[in-house]
Amino acid sequence: MSAICSRICALRWRQVGAAVVPSLWAGGAMAAEAWPGGSLPALAVVPALAAAALWACVLWRRIRALEATRLDPPVPVEPASRTGLPVASPAAGPWEHYFALAADSGHVLEGLIDTRGRLYWVSPAFERFAGHAVEDVLAAPDFVELIIYERDRRYVREQTTQVLSTGRPADFETRVLTREGALRWVTCHWHAVRDEAGVVQGIRATGDDIQARKEAEFKLLETVAALRRAQALSEHYLRRSNEERSRLSALLDVVEAGILFMDPDHRVVYCNRALCEIWKVAEGESIVGVRDVVLQQHAVTLLTDPPGYLRHVAGVLGSREASAPFELHFSDGRTVNEFSRVVFGDDGARAIGRIWVYEDVTERRRVALQLLNLAERDPLTNLYNRRRFHEELERMLGDARRRGDDVGLLVLDLDGFKPVNDAFGHQAGDQVLTGLAQAVAAVVRRNEMFFRLGGDEFAILVPSADVQGLAGLARRVGACIAALRFDFGGSAVGVTASIGIAWSGLSGTDAEALVGAADRAMYRAKAQGGNRSEVAAAAEGNDPEVGAEPGLG
Repeated sequence: MSAICSRICALRWRQVGAAVVPSLWAGGAMAAEAWPGGSLPALAVVPALAAAALWACVLWRRIRALEATRLDPPVPVEPASRTGLPVASPAAGPWEHYFALAADSGHVLEGLIDTRGRLYWVSPAFERFAGHAVEDVLAAPDFVELIIYERDRRYVREQTTQVLSTGRPADFETRVLTREGALRWVTCHWHAVRDEAGVVQGIRATGDDIQARKEAEFKLLETVAALRRAQALSEHYLRRSNEERSRLSALLDVVEAGILFMDPDHRVVYCNRALCEIWKVAEGESIVGVRDVVLQQHAVTLLTDPPGYLRHVAGVLGSREASAPFELHFSDGRTVNEFSRVVFGDDGARAIGRIWVYEDVTERRRVALQLLNLAERDPLTNLYNRRRFHEELERMLGDARRRGDDVGLLVLDLDGFKPVNDAFGHQAGDQVLTGLAQAVAAVVRRNEMFFRLGGDEFAILVPSADVQGLAGLARRVGACIAALRFDFGGSAVGVTASIGIAWSGLSGTDAEALVGAADRAMYRAKAQGGNRSEVAAAAEGNDPEVGAEPGLG
């Protein structure tokens, strides 16, 4: 500091010399010019020099006043401030005073570390930041142990050693342990302090409070982590959804029912494999996104009743109710059941589309018909069996009661059938039964039903019948049977029939009574030698003969 002041004084004296000498010359020149003739006597120079000397004295006083304000006067100091720096007295120069004020009132964390790694000065801002008194920090044998978080202490000591040994600055972040035990983040800028010879004398440690930034970073990291968790969860649910969709699609592809889902704009959203097979969609062709009108144009080329199908579809689309099952008949003989309903969203009110289900029931109908035939038809002759006979008898009697007409019944029992069976075997007997069934079926009219009740016993039901019509039918049937001939091993064989006739107008409308009356009439015909018909007597009990048709053969 004294060297700087000596330089300033030398500079000022040069400034004074530069100002005084020209002034003296100027004063002399002014006096010479003022003298008449422009020639100043030697005696007149004395007052001029005196005036110049007076002017130099004035300048000297101004220079002394200027020296009173120099930057490095001797400053009396007090022992020390709380910061560890000398405290400037009121008589000190303005620069020392301002520096002391800046050190005491600044907000930057500042400190000085000696070559032993001890902290010998710290700014008061640190006490406001961490709560530790400056005296406690300076008195601590190891400031790192006092104010640095335990997990960061080793790193801070390494940085201190590195700066003192190499002189290179260090910038790092660490956590400061406050007096209350809380942690606060600071960013540190440590620079080596060197003497005039360049030897490291200590470290100037500067720190910035970055707690708010760290908290914002942590919150940002938490937000990013939450977003990543949400994204992972969303991807998980999306993956699960895609897997569920794949499983559902695989399931729908193995079911035999055709499934078609249309959106509210009447475009195809989904269809399974079975639907493409039912509607003959070309393999590899996708109908997703196709409108329903295009599908209808394709469908009418496959159905037996296109106008009826289009009317049905229009009716279904005009309603929000589930449609009743509708049977579609294809030109290739297939039968398909159709069902449709509106699909609603989660709110239960907004329609998100319509689902159509198509089930090919062709094989089911065939099997059902086959089972029905097995249950209702005689397997040998393919005539309706006894079970179907009783069902039809009850139905016809009920219809007759509603219409006010009568039902007729013919019961047939073959004459001479057992000898054929005994002589030529059961296969010959079966041949006789099948041949008879075919021949009599050709005689029976469309509204009349022919049954095999079992063994060699047959029956014919006639709706809206009268006695004369029944007698005529019995004659035709008896003649047909008597005319049949069968060749077994070169032998021509024939049979005849004993026919009992019952009419609900005489025997009553009870099914059991009508069958009993026909059976009794048939037995009377057989008792009279067969090959004839007998009409059952009235139900009153006197059993009178209404008529007989002998000699049908």
